[in-house]
Amino acid sequence: MDAPRTLQQAILYFSEYANCHAAVLAVRWPDGVVRCPRCDSERVTYLWNARVWKCYEGHARAKFSLKVGTVFEDSPLPLQKWLPALWLLTNCKNGISSYELARALDVTQKTAWFMLSRLRLALQSKYGGKLGGTVEADETYIGGKARNMHKGKRQRLNMHRGRSMPGKVAVMGLLERHGKDGGSRVRTEILTGLRKPVVQGHVRRHVEAGAVLNTPTPMSRTPA
Repeated sequence: MDAPRTLQQAILYFSEYANCHAAVLAVRWPDGVVRCPRCDSERVTYLWNARVWKCYEGHARAKFSLKVGTVFEDSPLPLQKWLPALWLLTNCKNGISSYELARALDVTQKTAWFMLSRLRLALQSKYGGKLGGTVEADETYIGGKARNMHKGKRQRLNMHRGRSMPGKVAVMGLLERHGKDGGSRVRTEILTGLRKPVVQGHVRRHVEAGAVLNTPTPMSRTPA
């Protein structure tokens, strides 16, 4: 069977441990040579009954499984749960919540939240990298309207009728459209102010020099 294209196919495909084993094996050791995660030795053998490898370099903790050295390590959940969760996370266009994942995999919401936290961490770039090509940047305010707040909270924030900015948080978003891998990437930042040094500082930290920066604000006149 080819790579699963639907959720039903993914659940059926990864319900077989052999398929999970092959999928993780191909990602961890794409050259097909299994190496010990503790000493990087190739002198290992696979123990089929225990589903672990054994390293013959004579160090402690010579046995290791596919989970060792990955985000799956120290988790009692089998790969048959982890891999469908990873498939869902990377294939759902609008993302997936822990409640949705819990229903799909028949686990608790707390377990689903734990899985998503680890998987999202693993999907992050190691060094982050900078956005390139054509990048769109803009900022906005997030927060409730003053008229919807409790009177006491409005007084604490010194909010008056008709004013919408006090009490809100300024945030900035940067979107790289169709990057080197053909996909898009997004970065967000909480702004401590809207002055030029603050805003442009975030742009320079996230956008590589020479990139085309599109923005409705004056900072678009400043090169990345």
